[in-house]
Amino acid sequence: MTFLYNIGIAAYSGLIGLVAPFNQKAKLLNKGRKDVNAKLKELSLSDKVVWIHAASLGEFEQGRPVIEAIKAEHPQYKIVLTFFSPSGYEVRKNFELADYVLYLPADTKKNARRFIDAIHPEKVFFIKYEFWYHYLNVLKKRGIPVYGVSMIFRKEQSFFKSYGSWFRKMLSCFEKFYVQDEVSGELLHDIGFRNYAVAGDTRFDRVRDIANESKDFDLIKAFVGEAKQVVVAGSTWAPDEDILIDYIQNDNKDVKLIIAPHEIHAEHIQQIENKLKVPFAKYTVADENVNEARVLIVDTIGMLSSIYKYGQVAYIGGGFGVGIHNTLEAATYGMPVLFGPKYKKFKEARDLIELKGGFSINDASAFRAQIELFWNDGQALNSASESSKSYVDKMCGATRLIMDEVF
Repeated sequence: MTFLYNIGIAAYSGLIGLVAPFNQKAKLLNKGRKDVNAKLKELSLSDKVVWIHAASLGEFEQGRPVIEAIKAEHPQYKIVLTFFSPSGYEVRKNFELADYVLYLPADTKKNARRFIDAIHPEKVFFIKYEFWYHYLNVLKKRGIPVYGVSMIFRKEQSFFKSYGSWFRKMLSCFEKFYVQDEVSGELLHDIGFRNYAVAGDTRFDRVRDIANESKDFDLIKAFVGEAKQVVVAGSTWAPDEDILIDYIQNDNKDVKLIIAPHEIHAEHIQQIENKLKVPFAKYTVADENVNEARVLIVDTIGMLSSIYKYGQVAYIGGGFGVGIHNTLEAATYGMPVLFGPKYKKFKEARDLIELKGGFSINDASAFRAQIELFWNDGQALNSASESSKSYVDKMCGATRLIMDEVF
């Protein structure tokens, strides 16, 4: 099986090289992997080192609370942060709390030895789904502990199949698994692994910190004014915006809407403007008359996680496309969270629905019915709000558990 794995790794690396001239993501990955070999020769790491590996940006957000805690509580450690994907590396290559940010070289025995020789980590954290055979084996042979952070397992994975003995070898390289839920722990237990703790998801710690450090925006305060019925719609796409705009133009005139689209390029913002038949304002050009608008379009980035606190109900975009965006940033403020039908691969969305803090809608009429229920029934709104807030509060603490046990 190792032979086939090596062929697969070689084939993937070769394919990346072939398509690099025609595909930007492949080009970045190919170049990044070549550059990392040169960077490794330049490293001078005589300090204690912690290596944290994340596949992409989402996994980085799960590892970030651990990085922040290490830097705050154990500043003697240098942090080496690696990414598999360009979508993570290119966004976070200048992350200020990491001493080195690198692409992870392809998982070959030679690369694994060379990389670990260069950074000589004392502790290693792999985030969520990352399992690289040669890296894990070299780390185990050298007695370097590897910890799985915010891991989640499913019975469909090869680890838990009758033919999964080779895959289970990778699991045996971990010092401890910090899993998100009881199901993951039970799956590990059933195949003989007892070295796990049900810690939850470190993203909850992250969103709580974001909420505690949220910024104030005077212009948004002015837009909201005395309104008591404000919907904050984050990371929206065109199908989401059609539903929101249909509601704001045809229903309760006391409702105000803040839209923070996923794409803020001029063409998309113009599309939103063209659909609106009620007074609206754009954040970047709004003036003192912003309170007269019923819709505020947030045509800039970096504000959304702080904006949710200005509303009573949140709508999260993406549920009519590839999948919903971040629900936790809204839930942490104690808001009912509405989203489209494509949510099932997101555990937190399923949890929120079960706890009646999240609500999936299939069309404009379902959205209207749910929103009007909240406006007309204060108890229903308060109950859903409390469910969201309690869920986030209950799930916080994974970072603290990991830090207490590992350091």
